[in-house]
Amino acid sequence: MGLNDDYMFNQSGVIPYKTINNVLWVLLITSRKKEKWIFPKGIVEPELTPEQSAMEELFEEAGVSGIITSSAIGEYKTKKWDGVCTVTMFPLKVQKEFDEWPESDFRKRKWVKAEQAIKLISNKQLKTMVKKFAVFYKHKD
Repeated sequence: MGLNDDYMFNQSGVIPYKTINNVLWVLLITSRKKEKWIFPKGIVEPELTPEQSAMEELFEEAGVSGIITSSAIGEYKTKKWDGVCTVTMFPLKVQKEFDEWPESDFRKRKWVKAEQAIKLISNKQLKTMVKKFAVFYKHKD
């Protein structure tokens, strides 16, 4: 496996969030093929930092933008392309939502309370990360 192959298995993503009346909401999107509920993520391009790459994926896949509010909150593994991808996740406070975005024709997006997101997400490692983020967020203020 060469350098160009290895980099595909290094991914980053964000947990997009907002608060309404002190309640934490997260933005889920559908996956490309199976329509599972996931968070925006993608390959960390060689010329970008993991944070920059995650923010590009966020706009392309979910049609929102914002600011990353802390260092990585964890990572999880997922099987893809006959291998295992390591995905580093960052919390991102959403500041703007767009009516149209590059992947709006085949992805849905949905704001849900953090507790509901845990029920909708199928990846166990990602569920745990959302639980930790929700606890962290409550104790942040």
